[in-house]
Amino acid sequence: MPKKKTLPPPDDFSPEISETAPAEELPEQQAEAVSENTAETSPADLPEADVVSDDLNSEADIGENAPDAEYGAATEAPALIPDEVTADSEYDSILRELNSSTPMPLDVGDSGEAPLDALLPEEDTESAPLIEEHPETTDDESVPPSAESPVSAGRRDSYILTVDAKDRIETEDERREIIWHEIKTSHVTGRILTGILSGVEQTPSGITVVVLDYKGFRVAIPLKEMMLYSGPVPHGAKYKPFMERMNGILSTMLTAEIDFIVRGLNHNERSAVASRKAAMLRKRQTFYLDTNEDGEPLVYEGRVVQARVIGVAEKSLRVDVFGVECTIFARDLSNTWFGDAHEYYSVGDRVLVRVLTIDRSDINRISITADIRSVLSDANQSNLDKCVLQGKYAGRVTDVRHGVVFIRLNNGVNAIAHTCYDRRMPGKKDTVSFAVTRLDEERGIAVGIITRIIKQNL
Repeated sequence: MPKKKTLPPPDDFSPEISETAPAEELPEQQAEAVSENTAETSPADLPEADVVSDDLNSEADIGENAPDAEYGAATEAPALIPDEVTADSEYDSILRELNSSTPMPLDVGDSGEAPLDALLPEEDTESAPLIEEHPETTDDESVPPSAESPVSAGRRDSYILTVDAKDRIETEDERREIIWHEIKTSHVTGRILTGILSGVEQTPSGITVVVLDYKGFRVAIPLKEMMLYSGPVPHGAKYKPFMERMNGILSTMLTAEIDFIVRGLNHNERSAVASRKAAMLRKRQTFYLDTNEDGEPLVYEGRVVQARVIGVAEKSLRVDVFGVECTIFARDLSNTWFGDAHEYYSVGDRVLVRVLTIDRSDINRISITADIRSVLSDANQSNLDKCVLQGKYAGRVTDVRHGVVFIRLNNGVNAIAHTCYDRRMPGKKDTVSFAVTRLDEERGIAVGIITRIIKQNL
């Protein structure tokens, strides 16, 4: 057969021609052209199916530029919150002084940075599936078994194995992260939190701050944000008596429940500065000024509400009624006479009070009057049927004023005496013998004389 002539390669030689003919049948010039064009063509110019998978599973591809096998997009790691002070200008100096003078407790980790698992949602903290390996892998490209051991170990140790099935236990670090997240949420959204007043301190510059304990974290509140006084702070000779009075009030409020809104944060030291005034104004607006679907506020005259006891004196009680402080005197505390309110109430208690009057003229000066006596049961109204004329009963002296002795009899009757046959003068908390001479039905008290003092309270 006659030998066919080989035509010279055309000028517009392209890679498509090299794909139509086998490489061994091409002349040397065409083979060189194929190798040159192949070298000039980068994997990025080829279709996705033609990209060489030799380095797909390498560590260089698992990062910011690694292709997502499912979505075909780059996956970005979530950015960490910078460890820096994020506070308002007026609270910045207080944060600096607190962090420089006394280190804040409960720091998580040596570096003070929040771990990445705490910044992700709960479903993201579990070990996420890695990028799928290319199905066409050779023996040289296979991943060694040791590369998968950290992932499998992390999946096993990511939760605590509990006795009860499907139960979950929070570690101490997880609990602290959740609490710190609540504090950060209050700073961002203005959410009201409640802490326990645990101390009163002074910064190196002389600023008085109230220290709250919020689930183990220290929260500082400046004195001017406690809303204990109205108007400017006095200067000169009046400043010292003013501060002594403020410190006395704060001392009586120890262990009280205080509402606050976080105003400044320091992520490194895990410290916070807050404002009680902002929380009280928010509650006043919600419970006293805003109205419901019936056109009435939540707190109105005659309604029984729950209040927090923030201060106890001998004859009075200081309560916080949804952002408004109110003093309840002994005559409005109970129908039962008592000598000292500390015997029945303590700071931190919650009591039921009835709101009697409300002044809503100004949100900064809302005032109310309340009592506890009207909320108590009618069984304590009068027990005069337990006393008879000329009867003698034992009782306890609750108070002595202007020569009149006030007695609480052991049978629950209130009594007063103008005369004492004992040579000693009765005093508070003394146990006495009382003889009834008259029953006052209108006021519900027994009138008589003290025959003798059984036991003195020295």
